[in-house]
Amino acid sequence: MLSAKSLFQEILDHDESFRLFCSIAASGESQGGWENGRIAALLPEQCRALAPKVARHGADEDKHGRIFRALMKKRGLRAADVPDDTDYTMLLERRGIGLGHAKLRREDPLTERDVVVYLAHSRVTEQRASEQMELLRKHFGEHPDLGRAVRMISADEDNHLAYCHEELLRLARAGHGPAIHRALRECALAEIRVYRDVSLAVMAHMGRILGWPRPKAAALTAAIHAVYAYERLAGWRRMVTLAMPQRRDPLGGPVLTAPGFA
Repeated sequence: MLSAKSLFQEILDHDESFRLFCSIAASGESQGGWENGRIAALLPEQCRALAPKVARHGADEDKHGRIFRALMKKRGLRAADVPDDTDYTMLLERRGIGLGHAKLRREDPLTERDVVVYLAHSRVTEQRASEQMELLRKHFGEHPDLGRAVRMISADEDNHLAYCHEELLRLARAGHGPAIHRALRECALAEIRVYRDVSLAVMAHMGRILGWPRPKAAALTAAIHAVYAYERLAGWRRMVTLAMPQRRDPLGGPVLTAPGFA
């Protein structure tokens, strides 16, 4: 019987599929680290108070990239090239979601509207990251090799999501509510399509590595399309609501290190 746990266990048990999984994850986290670092440096004067939190977000993402690379190194594996069709961050950028890398490479200060776009993009993508890590924590939080990494990354992603809620609510109170609503809706509808496409691509690559039979591959493809259908109908709305998090100022402290992950 197919389940999230059995599927990931199969990927975990095979060196080449595990290598691809960790390489995709490490690449995405490293991109997020660079993006947040640049945003922290380019924040406009009226948003400079946000810089330490944006920088902390970026440092967390860099840490996650190092953790995934360390997991590969522990098994004697080197990072694989990440196929373009699995590059979630790049595909979102191509759809015009978030702040483009061309803008971030320049030295021009961002605008308040750019900050709204950044936080709306982060609120949507961190929802996805938080849910994915929660699933891994549920099934592998006590795994002897992966458990500590999964628990640490999951806690960070929860903090990132809470931070986005808190900051977007603050901007909404400052008069940016309509712009936030539009940005969240646009980003959520694009993200669910990109997530579907990336999921299909990842499963195709994993299927070739693991030699999945056609009925299994077809069942997984159907499941991905079913998730997209639900999200397109109503599920996307969970990504656009805002609520004050229980833990306030979740990115207000120092970056937590990852001992044992060089």
